[in-house]
Amino acid sequence: MEPRHADTLLIGGGVAAARCARTLRRGGFGGSIVLVGEEATPPYNRPPLSKELLRGDVPEELVLAEPVAWYERRGVELLIGAPAASLDPGERLAVLADGQHLHYDRLLLATGAAPRRPPLPGAEHALLLRTLADALAIRERAMAGARVVVIGGGFIGVEVAASLAARGCAVVVLERAAALWGGTLGSAVSEWAMGRLAGAGVEVRLEASVTSIGPDAVAVAEASLPADLVVAGVGVAPRVELAVAAGLAVDDGVVVDERQAAAADAIFAAGDVARPGDGPRVEHWHAARESGERAALAMLGQPVPPRRAPWVFSEFAQATLDVVGWAPRWDALDVRDGWIAYLVEGHVAQLAILDGAVPVDAARSFVEQRPAAARLAELAGA
Repeated sequence: MEPRHADTLLIGGGVAAARCARTLRRGGFGGSIVLVGEEATPPYNRPPLSKELLRGDVPEELVLAEPVAWYERRGVELLIGAPAASLDPGERLAVLADGQHLHYDRLLLATGAAPRRPPLPGAEHALLLRTLADALAIRERAMAGARVVVIGGGFIGVEVAASLAARGCAVVVLERAAALWGGTLGSAVSEWAMGRLAGAGVEVRLEASVTSIGPDAVAVAEASLPADLVVAGVGVAPRVELAVAAGLAVDDGVVVDERQAAAADAIFAAGDVARPGDGPRVEHWHAARESGERAALAMLGQPVPPRRAPWVFSEFAQATLDVVGWAPRWDALDVRDGWIAYLVEGHVAQLAILDGAVPVDAARSFVEQRPAAARLAELAGA
């Protein structure tokens, strides 16, 4: 098959690639753009999969990152349903699974992440949620009255549980830690969320270690929970196979600099697969959007703004939770009315905002200063 050429090649079918394409065109880039996606669906937004789409509140087409016609109008070629099989950075060549060879001038790697399957006997009986097809498969089986067990009380688990309860399912969440989100957000946020979930009809069992999953039940210690449907949300792993085989620097994701550039000429990375060399890899829509835009600015040779503080948004049981900043370990908590500050060595490293009590942009700007705890009064008046 004769090799083709793309001025810019985007590998990945998510919001990072779509925002990169949009920013390139808005920045005046007139060269060819080819977007390669593994799924047979144009790039779409993943947050609705565990919320509005799972509840049945929106049709499938409304989760698309851009309307299908947008790509034709903007001269962005979609090669969907054709995953990339290999990369040769030296030759600036990508080979797709269908045999196509694509030479490129610059490339964005935005292959995302894959959900982890729990390492348990019978794990194949649990459904995972990552793709549009996954969400539709879960929704199809989540009939009113169905008994659902959700394994994992993190962001996906909590959102899925609330959405399936809204469909009339009887839902139990099993979290092995002593608090939701694996205890990383502390007991105050967990207790608040458990109250909201209880009001929505969701039962949460903490310190519940699953021992096996069967076709119609989940074993927890000596007990057995009947289940018509089991959904597991136990985290994801960055999809770095292409990057590793191509010799890129990988450490919990493709390592990138402040311009989203990877350790190879003309290759950038964005979204869930990318990890800043000086910070955490953030698995969320906002990080994917912003990093895709940053990569496009770098490709255009334009100034790239400083990276913003991480921001994760969740919506469940008519509640909202914004987590701003990064504090996987913290020394102390300062619990206020509607928000919690996470302190590291006397400085604010992270905020959890309940039901929009503090404007997110103000919270991000505040956390980015890594302020002393004494300055929290400033945020109270934001």
